[in-house]
Amino acid sequence: MPATISRGIRAPIIRQGDDIVKIVADSVLETAENEHFELHTRDVIAVTEAVVARADGNYATVDQIAQDVRAKLGSTVGVLFPIMSRNRFAICLRGIARGCKKIVLQLSYPSDEEGNSLLDEDVLEDSGVNPYSDVLTLDQFRAHFGAPKHRFTGVDYVEYYESVVREEGCDFEVLFANRPEAILKLTNSVLVSNIHGRERTARRLKKAGCENVLTLCDILSAPVNGSGYQPDYGLLGSNKATETTIKLFPKNAQAVAEGIQKEILRRTGVKVEAMVYGDGAFKDPVGKIWELADPVVSPGFTDGLIGLPNELKLKYLADNDFAGLSGEALRDAIRARIRQKESDLKGQMASQGTTPRRLTDLIGSLCDLTSGSGDKGTPIVLVQNYFTNYAEG
Repeated sequence: MPATISRGIRAPIIRQGDDIVKIVADSVLETAENEHFELHTRDVIAVTEAVVARADGNYATVDQIAQDVRAKLGSTVGVLFPIMSRNRFAICLRGIARGCKKIVLQLSYPSDEEGNSLLDEDVLEDSGVNPYSDVLTLDQFRAHFGAPKHRFTGVDYVEYYESVVREEGCDFEVLFANRPEAILKLTNSVLVSNIHGRERTARRLKKAGCENVLTLCDILSAPVNGSGYQPDYGLLGSNKATETTIKLFPKNAQAVAEGIQKEILRRTGVKVEAMVYGDGAFKDPVGKIWELADPVVSPGFTDGLIGLPNELKLKYLADNDFAGLSGEALRDAIRARIRQKESDLKGQMASQGTTPRRLTDLIGSLCDLTSGSGDKGTPIVLVQNYFTNYAEG
């Protein structure tokens, strides 16, 4: 008795200028024909943000980043709380360094916002260093912790980021502190570079008297010398494309999602939901890395994906309300309860343990896990039966 089905769907290699809406529709419908299944109302067609931005040509160069930084920040720029990632931040850092004369890099420790570890938590505990109050120079950090490397990548990110900055002929200073205000002793022009805590970080700096506070959302939020751009998120959500270019988060995701829905309706008469997805929102239990390095899971989606699940916990009903039933009687009782459930179960014991997350975050995470991040070649995911439940089986 199949319920939710998540299918990765292969597509052609997508290049700038391709009609992404048509490619997605063609790929889904050809797969449905070849695999002998049908589309149904409220099936979800999802496409990864990477190919949406690629088709749109939403790219920028190191020089264009530098030009925007030069216009908006001073000669000494504080880069505050960046994530440690060659893919996500190194090219951005190169552009920032090219646009100024000195970078003051402040790193949080023992890990960045995404959980990428600078050093082992147990080593930190044994060091006598207080991460809530202590501000460390590079020499102090090395004296306490040596030169630890990232568990998965094998990279010493402090050394790596310094090399990126110095290759651009830019002076470099690094400090390790978890209070954002610490950077103000060295510069009054700060580029807040964390992702999900950026607004709070910026508020704290402004409250402390910082004269010029920007976030990564403010860099390439508009075209610079013909560059791509992202009006809401700027550099956030960008990825390395080449050694001198980045692919920005898509700026047309909403139009693409709505276009897919309209194209499928035109060709089949079925009204599906559609979304553009990036990183899923989940945490690795070994490396402690929170996967969501994009500013949101889904930058564009159709109206039917607005909201949160409203579900009962089947095992709660089976173990409590209907503990004395079994077999068909138990099945029928649970189905009846589902059909009678209220439109908002918030706060009720029978919904405890269900997932109170937005539908776009849940489905986007499912799609990210389905498509993977490597060579599967499935930038499109079809999710079927997501909105059905046990009472409809």
